[in-house]
Amino acid sequence: MFNYIEDLCKKAKKASQICLSEEKINACLEKIAHNISTNKNHIIDENSKDIQSSNISKALTDRLTLNEKRIDSIIESLHTIINLKSPVGEIIKGWKLKNDIEIEKVRVPIGTIAIIYEARPNVTVDAFALCFKSSNSCVLRGGKEAFNTNKYLSSLIRQTLESFNINPDFLTFIDKTERQAIEHLIKMDKYIDLLIPRGGESLITFISKNATVPVIQHYKGLCHLYIDESANIDMALNIAYNAKVQRPSVCNAIETLLVHKNIANEFLPALAKKFENIVELRGCENTLKILPNIKQATQEDWQTEYLDYILSIKIVDSTDQAIEHINEYGSKHSEAIVTQNYTNAEDFLNKVDAACVYVNASTRFSDGGEFGFGAEIGISTSKLHARGPMALEELTTYKYKIRGNGQIRS
Repeated sequence: MFNYIEDLCKKAKKASQICLSEEKINACLEKIAHNISTNKNHIIDENSKDIQSSNISKALTDRLTLNEKRIDSIIESLHTIINLKSPVGEIIKGWKLKNDIEIEKVRVPIGTIAIIYEARPNVTVDAFALCFKSSNSCVLRGGKEAFNTNKYLSSLIRQTLESFNINPDFLTFIDKTERQAIEHLIKMDKYIDLLIPRGGESLITFISKNATVPVIQHYKGLCHLYIDESANIDMALNIAYNAKVQRPSVCNAIETLLVHKNIANEFLPALAKKFENIVELRGCENTLKILPNIKQATQEDWQTEYLDYILSIKIVDSTDQAIEHINEYGSKHSEAIVTQNYTNAEDFLNKVDAACVYVNASTRFSDGGEFGFGAEIGISTSKLHARGPMALEELTTYKYKIRGNGQIRS
């Protein structure tokens, strides 16, 4: 297994050293979008095999599913990426020294990027497209539940690369589902420049502790929504519903609702009515005084990313207490406040330690596509070198280009 993974990574490294024009990259991406469109039925057939062979929850099945609408969304993302300008070659800044040496700080590709990801087959296309557009090669190891879909999509992309006389190893798909493949991949620092793990907490923790390749974490999304005492009730209900119910299986859905004590008696009964027979509510002791028929939340609930139709609720005394709870239990992903109070809004924006902080909007917007990036390769919960939705610019680094005319240092 080690030799197999090493050989794949070597080939990917070699591909990353090839320079392609942006025009050729865009033409190839255009053809990939066309080929995905003309092979929708085959993609759905392969996806059906994955769904039928998986024994996962309803919410996680939603993650895995590719239907015609979602394939159209993948194609739309490809077109958005094509229309974005590549950041590669951008002169970030330039200056001249007293001795006439000229220095330019220029954006360049990172090189070879490995992505270990959950059972979301759209990531296969999104991750490749972002890496390819920013002149990086990628090594993909997707969740075993999406194996057939990922394998087919990867094959389709590699065939298209070959039809453009481009090295197909710009996309390397690891077709081994054993955990051992990951254990070897995360130690390929000779060939892999950056590793982006996405998925469950145990997987991310294992990779962070054992990888020799530099890691940017796409950690769990333990996101909160805080309803301030000045919140507009209707707005708060709509945002809470969207942030929890629209797609509970994804990392930018909320898991805990914090409610100011002065609005709890009015807000919580309305919330319970709106979530009735949809979401299981679990509350703190004070919440149970208002909603006596729901489950009592335990300490474990404040630490849990459910990825399901479950929501924990806690009543707090102040905005500061809400911020304190979020900074203790949040995963530094996405956090939101609903308020009509400017001071509380600014306090929340400035004091909450997270990649994305919202005022009066749903956390569901934490997404590369929604941010106008075309797609995302992950949502970084790390602080270096990228934070939040990662797209083209975050897949580059920089180098200094220095031009002289014979200067020597005294």
